[in-house]
Amino acid sequence: MSKGSGWDQRLVVGSGGKGLVGHAGAVLLRKCADRTGLTGGLNRILPRGAGPSWWDRGTVLVSLAVAIVCGATSMSDIGLLAHQGLVFGDPPSEATVRRALAGLDEAGLKRIGRARAKVRARVWDLLARRPAGFPWLTVAGKLLSGWVIIDLDATLITAHSNKQGAAATCKRGFGFHPLGAWCANTGESLAMLLRSGNAGSNTVTDHIRVLGDAIAQLPVAYRRKILIRIDGAGATHDLLAHIEQMNRLWRTVRFTVGWTITDVDETAIAALLETAWTDSLQQDGTATDQAQAAELTGLNQRVESWTPGLRLIVRRTRPTARHAKKLTDLEKRTGWRYQVVATNIRRLHGVAGSHHPQFLDVLHRSHDTRSYHPHQSGTKRSSRTGRAEIKTL
Repeated sequence: MSKGSGWDQRLVVGSGGKGLVGHAGAVLLRKCADRTGLTGGLNRILPRGAGPSWWDRGTVLVSLAVAIVCGATSMSDIGLLAHQGLVFGDPPSEATVRRALAGLDEAGLKRIGRARAKVRARVWDLLARRPAGFPWLTVAGKLLSGWVIIDLDATLITAHSNKQGAAATCKRGFGFHPLGAWCANTGESLAMLLRSGNAGSNTVTDHIRVLGDAIAQLPVAYRRKILIRIDGAGATHDLLAHIEQMNRLWRTVRFTVGWTITDVDETAIAALLETAWTDSLQQDGTATDQAQAAELTGLNQRVESWTPGLRLIVRRTRPTARHAKKLTDLEKRTGWRYQVVATNIRRLHGVAGSHHPQFLDVLHRSHDTRSYHPHQSGTKRSSRTGRAEIKTL
């Protein structure tokens, strides 16, 4: 048995007041990785060594992931796992972590991707066997059964020193601008591309690569109906054409993307009759008069130069004080702030009312109600790991 494995062979959980371990949820996270086969799968496909001090590289990577959940922001923070020393034993050293990461190349990353996909297929099979079944998303009270939703988004990560790849960002910061893909059904990170801080938001090549890596992570049985949601960075001709080409007889791919409003769009918005606007929907499906939605497609000639069947859905809300300086002349004149979403959804099979502008509006906005970034509110890095008495016999 290599160092770092077999730690839970004699593990019990009690309710007394002795042997307390901080962030006890980290123990469950590590145990989940071991039980699902992730740790063992990574150990099999990464370089192996021998000797009493050798750490299997898969175990090191899983330990590093657990440390990140506990708050680690650098390789040296692997020492945070010392809080679980009574359970895990001594954590791998910073030097061991550094060597494990330095030994990864493109071929190794591809092997890791295949190992992750294999474990995910097993986990999703277990999810589907639950009494509640697989966690299909519910939007505005409508169950999107059979639809797997992939959210693509970029985020800015601040670097406090001149690290490799760090650069000035569009927000006048310094660091990185990674692009990631998440599964909204399960909250899992499917793919991630590390990019320098000055990487563009509308980089088609990066979006296509991350999207391809994300779909490769989906079990084959869950690739039949895919919905892709992207913010304004996704509104590029090449990316939307690429997504359209992914449609097959056996696979349906739909998307919603943010749309940058131009003068042409504002002209179309101004031409809308007041009767075209209907109350928007909230996430629970109830109507609200605080926002309204309308179909813009037939009034906008700009759509004709894009992919066939593209629809534009416009939403209007009353602007707040923080929007005052960025309002256009049309918004100042009408007293509304406008946002537009582009989509190829005519109807989602099996979802009643999915063709209505109000539903498409709330479907895209539900992308913003989930936070996948560790530095934002709603983070998956939860402090609710609590304390528990964990003993080794």
